[in-house]
Amino acid sequence: MTARITPRKSRLRRLLVWSSGAVLAALGLLIGTFLVAGCTSFGSKPDGERLVRAQQSPQWHDGQFRNPQPMWADVRGAWLRFLFEPSTPGVVPDAPIPAVRTETSALAKPPVSGLRVTWFGHSSALLEIDGSRVLIDPLWSERPSPVTWAGPKRWYPPPVALSELPAIDAVVISHDHYDHLDYATVVAMKSWRTVFVVPLGVGAHLSRWGIPKSRIIELDWWQSTHVGGIEVIATPARHRSGRIATQANKTLWAGYAIVGAQHRAWYSGDTGFHEDLARIGERHGPFDVTMIESGQYDASWPDTHLGPELAVEAHRLVRGKAMIPVHWALIKLANHAWTEPVERVLVAARCRGVKVLVPRPGESIEPTQSPRPPRWWPRMVWQSAGERPVTATKNGEPGDRVALTPCLSRVA
Repeated sequence: MTARITPRKSRLRRLLVWSSGAVLAALGLLIGTFLVAGCTSFGSKPDGERLVRAQQSPQWHDGQFRNPQPMWADVRGAWLRFLFEPSTPGVVPDAPIPAVRTETSALAKPPVSGLRVTWFGHSSALLEIDGSRVLIDPLWSERPSPVTWAGPKRWYPPPVALSELPAIDAVVISHDHYDHLDYATVVAMKSWRTVFVVPLGVGAHLSRWGIPKSRIIELDWWQSTHVGGIEVIATPARHRSGRIATQANKTLWAGYAIVGAQHRAWYSGDTGFHEDLARIGERHGPFDVTMIESGQYDASWPDTHLGPELAVEAHRLVRGKAMIPVHWALIKLANHAWTEPVERVLVAARCRGVKVLVPRPGESIEPTQSPRPPRWWPRMVWQSAGERPVTATKNGEPGDRVALTPCLSRVA
């Protein structure tokens, strides 16, 4: 016996079929638009001579770059919390951030001390060191994304136009994630004479975007190059890479020691805590200033980023004198109050006797001379290291963690 289909059921079935088709069509259009718009900004995987060189790296194993210390993440738990738990209060500012317009007239004059850092927010900075200018992980786009219409949006405009910067000797890129290797920013620098210093394989992206081979220098960990009067050394980091899934870990990630005639600086890049930090300090320190990623962390992926307390410990291990916390105060990439990274850095720094400088975005500071800038961020609720611990694993095993003497005070 066959079931009778009433006119009402028939209409409902047609409606469901039509709705499903419309949803699939819209999804197909969205994916197609994403692929077309994003294909160029995806960059390219290394091939040819570039791939051969990558494969010769001690960091290359089984078809990709790997960390000597494996990373651990609770992916399932992170997704469940993202989908079903409320967002932490204060993850984005509720009032304008007091970024300042960078004084280009001041940048035209050399720093009195020979060392100056201008922080533009997140990890972007201009380092002036002993007569050379180094632009670090420049991010000038509105969104760190393969497309202009989706992705986390920056909280304030760039403090200075790229065209208003003085002549740059080197642009250093730590890895190929969108918040560190920005397609539109790189394309805007195609006509510059600057060289790009990047980890192994990252040159494939630059080449696709029109940067001449003669202006691309690719380094493995511990390798170095000279640009003008400075030496740039790629230092180990514990992270990952890839702009789309098919590129996962096909390019390397790194930090940088930047050494001039009189001064030394270190930029951590994105990194979890790792065993080579002390070796970096022994080989290339002490550093007059460190720029260390201190934000965008989560207990569910503690090996991907340092977190505030381990950022301070990293500064101590590389033998830094003054620390500038970076990787915060521009975009939301993690579920913590936007001011929490700097508050926790200051607590840990006070406990361990570390000098921390926190310039406003767009502000220039001479680390060996300038006094500590006054507090410019609002006082708001944030969670301490005791309330929200972020402790890296030693070798990817969640039961075996890096141990630090706790500094749980909220006094900053």
